[in-house]
Amino acid sequence: MSESATPAEHRTVLLRGGEVHSPADPFATAMVVERGHIAWVGSEGAADAFAPGVDEVIDLEGALVTPAFVDAHVHTTATGLALTGLDLSSAATLAEAAERIRAYAGSRPADRVLIGHGWDASRWPERRPLSRAELDGLTGGRPLYLTRIDVHSALVTTAMLDLVPGVRGRDGFRDGEPLTGEAHHAVRAAAYASVSPGQRAEAQRAALRHATSLGIGTVHECGGPDISSEDDFTGLLKAAADEPGPRVVGYWADTDVERAHALGAAGAAGDLFADGSLGSHTACLHEPYADAPHSGAAHLDADAVAAHVTACTEVGLQAGFHAIGDHAIGNVVAGVRSAADALGLARIRAARHRVEHAEMLTPEAVAAFAELGLTASVQPAFDAAWGGDTGMYAQRLGVERARTLNPYAALLRAGVPLAFGSDSPVTPLDPWGTVRAAAFHRTPEHRISVRAAFTAHTRGGWRAVGRDDAGTLVPGAPADYAVWRTGELVVQAPDDRVARWSTDPRSGTPGLPDLTPGNTLPECLRTVVFGQTVYVRPGE
Repeated sequence: MSESATPAEHRTVLLRGGEVHSPADPFATAMVVERGHIAWVGSEGAADAFAPGVDEVIDLEGALVTPAFVDAHVHTTATGLALTGLDLSSAATLAEAAERIRAYAGSRPADRVLIGHGWDASRWPERRPLSRAELDGLTGGRPLYLTRIDVHSALVTTAMLDLVPGVRGRDGFRDGEPLTGEAHHAVRAAAYASVSPGQRAEAQRAALRHATSLGIGTVHECGGPDISSEDDFTGLLKAAADEPGPRVVGYWADTDVERAHALGAAGAAGDLFADGSLGSHTACLHEPYADAPHSGAAHLDADAVAAHVTACTEVGLQAGFHAIGDHAIGNVVAGVRSAADALGLARIRAARHRVEHAEMLTPEAVAAFAELGLTASVQPAFDAAWGGDTGMYAQRLGVERARTLNPYAALLRAGVPLAFGSDSPVTPLDPWGTVRAAAFHRTPEHRISVRAAFTAHTRGGWRAVGRDDAGTLVPGAPADYAVWRTGELVVQAPDDRVARWSTDPRSGTPGLPDLTPGNTLPECLRTVVFGQTVYVRPGE
């Protein structure tokens, strides 16, 4: 979806009789959209003057209108394959996962390679993944590629290994253990090469349709040579430009900056791996894991980071890195600082380079992010899934280190720009759930207000791609918005002890849904991108 749509496609629309979440008027109940942009927001009485001159009037019937969400980290094709295929993310036991694999293999006799996602042995009572021999039996000896929930390791059958000559000699192959590193990347490439162009396009369409049904108007696609393929990436960008749906901003994780530019990427960024993940024991730490006798491995040192940031800055592209462990984040900070020393801090800050995930942040790293103008592109659902004193983080790091992860309040206090995403299919597309996860972080001192979290998941995603003119419902902004059925609107903010809220209208702060855990999340009724409706809930 682009802003070059022809004027004939745009109707002037008046929405009235609801609640419009706008900093231009905290009590707005109506909004006019014209030529793909917000033209006016205001009161019900003033809306009467606009009604005769518009093409359409939408009675909101008390519904809430907000900016559309931006998911700042998505793997679109993998998301679509998980939505339409083998998804083990909700499997509660090893036996349940095994039965799903058996049933899926039986239902797909024509697939040359079986592809699945989402196993997480840390949640299973057995505390172990399926063995290769078990998988061979469940699939009848067919090729199977099955990614862990974090997508940084994978289980495969013997037949899958046999499709990749020499894989047993690559880094990351340890017989009897999940594949990581180079071995994993080689097998992933072989598995996805088996997906036909038609299957890939349908998976992408399924993912984008699902996004719009959740009020998501923009996704940041994180592709790269170790993650997807050039055809996958360019095909997605073309489909997004040609078909109604969410905007897609593409990031290509490659140190070949010219190649990223040629592919139409906004940056040579996204999942350019400085390290791996905590769940797969591949995130790079200063101190060893609590449950493994090593500290992971770095894929990029400070010099490599500096060279990449310098190259990107000089050609006007964003640089960005996947960095989770404290050691890897330290390498990124040191490299960006070296680039700033060479090019000037102002140029580095203006480029808005990004760090994806940024989980194990020390206070010094937080301060450096603020100094260098780095955007923290983070996933609050990770904490909801793996945080707390008994979660996967605590298993991998011990309770004390785990409690330091994902310090959103400290990032905001320091002035670090935040952009929220899902890393789907690692965690599902779920924008209101993401806002809730940040506001009710498992570690209370890291909680932020619902308003700040909502901003990070709307305007923050636009700012992360260099746009300061979007993500809010104010005159002149792109008309990317969603309409929601929800309960009472409140103003929620955390402190060190409890979450508190106020409905006092004298505050002049636009309200948002009450996201207290246990409450029903808002239901999307309509999603609009650049003034064009891309989703309407069935029956509306």
